[in-house]
Amino acid sequence: MRKLLFLAFLPFSFLSCSTVKTNQTANSNPNFKLLNSIEIPFNKEFKNTVVGGLSSIDYDAKNDLYYFICDDRAVYNDARFYTAKIHLGTNKIDSIAFQNVVPLKNAAGKKYSNWEEQPDKSIDPEELRYNPKTKTVVWSSEGARVISNGFSVLQHAAIQTATTEGKFINAYDLPANLNMQKEEKGPRNNGVLEGIAFNKNYTTLYTNIEEPLYEDDSKASLTKSGLIRLYEFDVKSRKNTAQYAYELDPIAHEPNPKDGFAVNGVSAIQYYGKDQLLVVERSYSVGKQACTIKVYLCDFSKATDVKNITSLQHNKFIVTSKKLILNMDDLGVFIDNIEGVTFGPKLASGKQSLLFVSDNNFSDKQKTQVLLFEVD
Repeated sequence: MRKLLFLAFLPFSFLSCSTVKTNQTANSNPNFKLLNSIEIPFNKEFKNTVVGGLSSIDYDAKNDLYYFICDDRAVYNDARFYTAKIHLGTNKIDSIAFQNVVPLKNAAGKKYSNWEEQPDKSIDPEELRYNPKTKTVVWSSEGARVISNGFSVLQHAAIQTATTEGKFINAYDLPANLNMQKEEKGPRNNGVLEGIAFNKNYTTLYTNIEEPLYEDDSKASLTKSGLIRLYEFDVKSRKNTAQYAYELDPIAHEPNPKDGFAVNGVSAIQYYGKDQLLVVERSYSVGKQACTIKVYLCDFSKATDVKNITSLQHNKFIVTSKKLILNMDDLGVFIDNIEGVTFGPKLASGKQSLLFVSDNNFSDKQKTQVLLFEVD
């Protein structure tokens, strides 16, 4: 999650601390064509809540219904998700009509606390997917790692299953390397679970961290990439079955001022095919309002399972392959903080639709955009 509180297969270089080989296999080359986009007005109200911070989008085909999670840490309103109808005309979005807002509950059946008042009892929602087989939702919290004089919070990341009414059902058993720690080991604050995707049969769940674990690599910079992990879970047991290394691009643009904040990480994933994910890399640099959004086709069929590798430094393994499908810089339109992606219905042309949503971080300097693409 980018907070602005002012906030082919690619050739890979051999990293200085690891011997990294690349998987060079994929079997398709989709083409994405932007049809149009629609903006949800800043501070739009729906059922006494502020619509903003939309960090994910998912499509329930049977009911022609979309799900959006809100990354509000119960500061503006309760931690929550929305459902909506997106009305498509002839190859364009005509309108968005919100249908419901659902508060998320913890295991005790209570609403989550306000981050500013009780951070240890709060939550940081990031991604939500609907499971039509069980008629439930699975959602992730990024957690928090705040270490400062007189104030510290260590809140582990989480993946939870809930009813469509927001009631807690169960939690996934996350591996130890996702536990927040006081020392610089494990996840970085604000760089943990960003994306969730089910496979075709809803038997496997994938998730990713946005930025490298401390022990795996340094963060991406203007001159170097960074290694993150993709996580695979068995949905029935809710246990981690595999982990794969994925190499981020360097940061796309120099910040202004030069010592200003800049980041590149994975903000969303979408299942594409067997052993394949669409991976959304989002690069942001202070001084440039737009984000650089790149969509890659990632293939991990020949990648090493690094689940039992404690650190990605000083070890040999094969990273996932990645093939650039779309660089939104090339679209010629303003693109904000893309955090969600889903396949939608078939278009009037008969081709598949793909939709993205941006998170405005509840800032009037940013936009909540829903973008519609045609997949060829």
